[in-house]
Amino acid sequence: MVLVGARLAYLQTSQHEWLSRRARQQQLDEELLSAPRGLILDRQGRELARSIDVDSFYADPREMEDVDAASAALGRVLNMDAVGLSTKLKEAKSARRGFVWLARRVEDGQAQAVKELKLKGVYSTEEQRRRYPNGALAAHVLGFVGLDAKGLAGVEQVYDAALTGEPGKRILDADAKRRPFESEGLDPQDGRTLVLTLDQTVQYIVERELAAALERTQAKSAAAIVLDPHTGEVLALANAPSFDPNDAAGASPEQRRNDALQNIYEPGSTFKVVAFTGALEEKLVTPETRIECPGSISLPGRVVHDHARGSLTATEALAKSSNVAAIKLGMKLGNERLYEYIRRLGFGSKTEVELPGETAGLIRPVSKWQPGSIGSVPIGQEVGVTPVQMAAAYGAIANDGVRVAPHLVREVRDAEGRTVERAEPESHRVVSAETAGMVRHMLESVTLNGTAKKAQLEGYTAAGKTGTAQKVDPRTHAYSQTKYVASFVGFAPLENPAVVIIVVIDEAVGLHQGGQVAAPVFAEIANQVLPYLDVMPDEQPDAKRPAGQLAANNAPATVLPTATPAGGATEHEGVGGGASNLPVVAERGGGEVGEVVYAAARERELLMPDLRGRSVRDVARICSRLGLELEARGEGRALRQSPEGGAALAPGQTVRIEFGRSD
Repeated sequence: MVLVGARLAYLQTSQHEWLSRRARQQQLDEELLSAPRGLILDRQGRELARSIDVDSFYADPREMEDVDAASAALGRVLNMDAVGLSTKLKEAKSARRGFVWLARRVEDGQAQAVKELKLKGVYSTEEQRRRYPNGALAAHVLGFVGLDAKGLAGVEQVYDAALTGEPGKRILDADAKRRPFESEGLDPQDGRTLVLTLDQTVQYIVERELAAALERTQAKSAAAIVLDPHTGEVLALANAPSFDPNDAAGASPEQRRNDALQNIYEPGSTFKVVAFTGALEEKLVTPETRIECPGSISLPGRVVHDHARGSLTATEALAKSSNVAAIKLGMKLGNERLYEYIRRLGFGSKTEVELPGETAGLIRPVSKWQPGSIGSVPIGQEVGVTPVQMAAAYGAIANDGVRVAPHLVREVRDAEGRTVERAEPESHRVVSAETAGMVRHMLESVTLNGTAKKAQLEGYTAAGKTGTAQKVDPRTHAYSQTKYVASFVGFAPLENPAVVIIVVIDEAVGLHQGGQVAAPVFAEIANQVLPYLDVMPDEQPDAKRPAGQLAANNAPATVLPTATPAGGATEHEGVGGGASNLPVVAERGGGEVGEVVYAAARERELLMPDLRGRSVRDVARICSRLGLELEARGEGRALRQSPEGGAALAPGQTVRIEFGRSD
């Protein structure tokens, strides 16, 4: 009894903590309860990502009687290497380990098949699997999660903590056979819900048109963004090629790369808007200021050539994408002021859009510019930008000079649906509303008379700029003669833009100019998105009418060129058989000089219409459809024209219109 008493005293004093710990381990089981990951919704409340309950399977090798047979059966059902699985289980059994993962987050069909095997020592536990119901839609925005349910890309990564929620804990009292008979603990707190600025329908339109463009041009890659310039909300952000986040492991790094904010490229002519905007804001020029463009300009160490020649107004120079004009305006501003406007428009800084991996671009400080940099920077060389930066910069022009930071998350809601965080994007004035208005109208001339005729829309005015930039060959470190980045960035409608759209196509095969490969994609997207967003047309659509006459105020008839689907003009088509062969269609002039009537005309004859009294925009639109080059002077209504109404014209002829305001 003395020995027993001594032993009891020893166990209850020296071994008390160890024995209590062992007792708790035998009698209690602790189970972590994972919190459901939060939903991701589009701006209309449609699900883009959710988590579903699925089975995961594990084994206790110590309980398995025939490891080889069990491994063979599991291998057949789970499509696993049976030999490798058997080796792993035998090693665990030898080491007396009681837990080995077999397969996690198994599809329902396979899970049911494993359960039907009724293998001793094989157990299941419930875990959550992330599901993206629309497949590849918005993959680069949503991102994906790993096996541990942690966000690895997109908003899944940036908002991982909010989406994950708080796990719960359950403590189980178990009997001698480890069967639970009582439990207590804390319930998990569901993850928060993200409401994105994306619109699922707009995103689908953009992805479809971008994929079609990639196939059509055989390009290396393409990216597009649709932005609301007034709020900074990104309605769509897409890259091609894309991937399915439900199977992110099966996608290549190139497919997962988010070029819309990671691809740094030399923008080329789309960057010319910086020099033009700065010169207008500093009142160094007006849209009517004439700039001599002799076809080339000498700079330290090189000569920059230009396809635009003659004495051009600033508006004409921008429409024709004159390198000389942009360089001269850059020189008027000077290095310091040019750099200031580059930074004002947001280049050289991250936009802070809620996605990982965004780059700031490449904008060198003035102290590191070369003597010839003033001839390169204004035309979009020696600088690197991202598509999202360029969209935000044009958004400032569209929004009367106020730049609103682009963003993708509208609000964050808790598990009860209450809004706990709402987007408050930073905004500031970049240039005056007057300057922004002038630039908008100058950019409209690019689509009417310049390099972006294929960006014209059906029923809507549009403005924007094309860009075609040579890529640097990594082998020679010189500009490649075969690899280009084609881009177009624009907005519509002109007076109160609802959307800014940028399209960037990398290394198109064959046609590679921005006006040829990127501008048509802009038009395809805008023609579908604007009606979907209930934006009222601001122009009477008539581009698809048959070839015929245009008559205004009883002016002589003029044959219209046949219009291509993209809005560009082709050769004039003759009309035979008299007026009875074609319908007569009237377009109301909106209170401006009566009606414009399309009817039949004499075969292949082109006559000058009487444009007096019409607005600059109407004149530019009519000349664009007739395939005429317009040289406009002044503002207001057309007062004088050359040639006179009724004069015979040659296709592509330049007509001069003088505008003014009548008292």
